[in-house]
Amino acid sequence: MPPTKRTLALSLALTAALASLIGAAPASGSHAAGTDRHAPRPTVVLVHGAFADASSWSGTIRRLRRAGYPVVAVANPLRGLSDDTAYLRSVLATVDGPVVLVGHSYGGAVISGAAAGDSRVKALVYIAAFTPDKGESAAQLAAKFPGSTLGGAVNPRPYPLSGGGTGTELVMDQVKYRHQFAADVSAADAAVMAATQRPVSTLALEEKARDAAWKTIPSWALIATADKNIPPAAERWMARRAGSHTTEVDASHAVPVSRPAVVTDVILDAARTTR
Repeated sequence: MPPTKRTLALSLALTAALASLIGAAPASGSHAAGTDRHAPRPTVVLVHGAFADASSWSGTIRRLRRAGYPVVAVANPLRGLSDDTAYLRSVLATVDGPVVLVGHSYGGAVISGAAAGDSRVKALVYIAAFTPDKGESAAQLAAKFPGSTLGGAVNPRPYPLSGGGTGTELVMDQVKYRHQFAADVSAADAAVMAATQRPVSTLALEEKARDAAWKTIPSWALIATADKNIPPAAERWMARRAGSHTTEVDASHAVPVSRPAVVTDVILDAARTTR
């Protein structure tokens, strides 16, 4: 039975309305302008420094995961700045999507090199860390201002180089570890940290930086005002030079362990600002 004029008109009207709705709907995967509701959260990549290991980020990792951020804590080799930078780049190559790159202590020098030329790195976060310019070493920056007592707390020891010969690495005296590195950490936890510390090659501290990614990537800095490894004055000077968003906290050099909530807040600020 052929449709009536009324039925045909109603059908045409419904078809036109449906087409209008389809045309107005956003394409699959897109979102309204001015919102980042569907934007992927960056992966937070954490890089420890000398005399520590990746477990120093444990409190920060738990908090970041509760906030919904994927996290990777890198085992920094601590063998040489160029080698450590190359290793971190190899890790970054396995991470999908945007990255917030965080470095503690010597790890700051490593992230400054590894982020250079990587458009996926959206923010750099320096936690009581070195922020070297091209041609500067960690050792040079640590000596720029008075206040570091690290030299009297470490012992040199030889280690075999892969290509032959012998290198020198520094190990912190376990008896002096808490006073020097982690004065605001419990004695029991500091003893574990001292026993599990990762020695650093003198080459890592003396090798000069080849890149300074903080010149092109937004940066954040947390200054540990009771730091005995890197003078707080040096941390402030480097943060000002880099134009970093800066926070200060009364903490030892082991601030990721003693003040993980503050460290997490700085990282989250960087992550949310750069999304």
